[in-house]
Amino acid sequence: MAETFFDKIYKNKTLHTPDVLSCLANLSNDEVFTPPDIANKMLDLLPQELFKDPNTTFLDPACKTGVFLREIAKRLIVGLQDVFPNLQERLDHIFHKQLYGIAITELTSLLSRRSLYCSKYPNGEYSVSRFDSPEGNIRFRRIKHTWVGGKCKFCGASQEQWEREEGKETHAYEFIHTLDPEKIFNMKFDVIISNPPYHLTDGGGTGDSAKPIYHLFIERSLSLKPKYLTMIVPSRWMKGGKGLSKFRQFMMDNNSIRYIKDFEDAKDCFNGIHLDGGVCYFVMDSTYHGPVEYWYKPMGDTAFKSIRFLKNDISQTIIRDYRQTSIIEKAESKHEDFFSKIVSFRNPYGISADLFNSPDKYTHLSISSAPNNNTYKIYGVKGIKGGAKRVSAYIKRSAVTLKNNDVSKYKLFFSKAYMTTSTVPPEIILGEPNEICTETFLQIGPFDSKTVALNCLEYIKTKFFRALLFYNRHSLNISKDSFSLIPMQDFSKPWTDEELYIKYKLTKEEIAFIENMIKPME
Repeated sequence: MAETFFDKIYKNKTLHTPDVLSCLANLSNDEVFTPPDIANKMLDLLPQELFKDPNTTFLDPACKTGVFLREIAKRLIVGLQDVFPNLQERLDHIFHKQLYGIAITELTSLLSRRSLYCSKYPNGEYSVSRFDSPEGNIRFRRIKHTWVGGKCKFCGASQEQWEREEGKETHAYEFIHTLDPEKIFNMKFDVIISNPPYHLTDGGGTGDSAKPIYHLFIERSLSLKPKYLTMIVPSRWMKGGKGLSKFRQFMMDNNSIRYIKDFEDAKDCFNGIHLDGGVCYFVMDSTYHGPVEYWYKPMGDTAFKSIRFLKNDISQTIIRDYRQTSIIEKAESKHEDFFSKIVSFRNPYGISADLFNSPDKYTHLSISSAPNNNTYKIYGVKGIKGGAKRVSAYIKRSAVTLKNNDVSKYKLFFSKAYMTTSTVPPEIILGEPNEICTETFLQIGPFDSKTVALNCLEYIKTKFFRALLFYNRHSLNISKDSFSLIPMQDFSKPWTDEELYIKYKLTKEEIAFIENMIKPME
């Protein structure tokens, strides 16, 4: 039966076989199933000789559907025909000695075994290769977090959020919850390939405000010293991400990355999900030392290639779209201070964003609709996401613990969250003296006069300014660091794009690149 099945799949090239793995619903935006065509594009970047070598070993440390192991098996079955002419002998060798996986849940272990062995129980009669063990070479162990000071010492998960009763999913993935991953299978691997889980909720939200863990799978994989490592992960690490600074620096310093395929829109790889900042896959080659072949796919546009090192002299982050490089270089050419110098850190006055949604939590602020000599006017939002509206009220001055000299001056309040793909921020508020904001906003300033504040606002509205801000964004949320590519100006006068293009000596091509990408702002 096994021979008939595999003869149909691998020898009859004209046979159309619908692939169930191409239409499975994702577990979540953090645990995303890899479509078979993307898995194969990743495998195409590896040396194809690997699939003709009976000694090559492969590991997926975060199995979900088993798609990587299944697609590798297809290639090995073809590549090892001369080594093992007998199909069953070939299957037994491949499944027993070359392919290994660690599932992320009990459910995905069954799904992965079904994909690879054609049976969720590889010791059963329907498995294409019989094992003594019911898990074959795809294992799952329910692991507990190791709590130290309220956090897991391995992944940083919040104990309050993730300490659960017996039997409930803990998302304590085995591969990153051990100091000795090499002991899981007691062997070395030539190729490690995966689409790991992306984030863990830390109590502050999901997605943008959740804790990344995909980099832990990359770091743990590298500790096994494979010849090749390829993973598909969010691209957010290239520009920012919570707790990813050291990882980003490591990747920028690492010259063993041979290929990166980077997609501004994650939908180019995964249907039905949204990942702010896009998604990328890469190949690390332990025998390689040199520049990266970097493919970047802008949203709604064709991909293009550049050959370069990730580390550069003009940015502390990775420049994804290489066409931006010359503009960034020219923006820094006059060695001016960066605009980030006058942008506040998160939550400039220590007032939470939910002030207007949960006023009962903040009775100590004495929220009022009418001002008096002992109040500050405060701006925030009421409602959630698409239905949120800008609102204002008055709160007791003495309750604002982070007040400073900024309060008595003019300032600008800039929304700290808007769509990554948007080049036009929400309306910027001119903050008068004795006006403050919730953590919904970043503060720009302070300024000694209204005129200077308005001149700064005119600079922000230029396409030049917003292009440099757009180049440095990575997620829904922006921060002080997002403004670190933008040069400061003299705000005793307003600025126009024409003046800025001349000042920084932009070419016609560079101007056209900005003008075509950045929408006008009223």
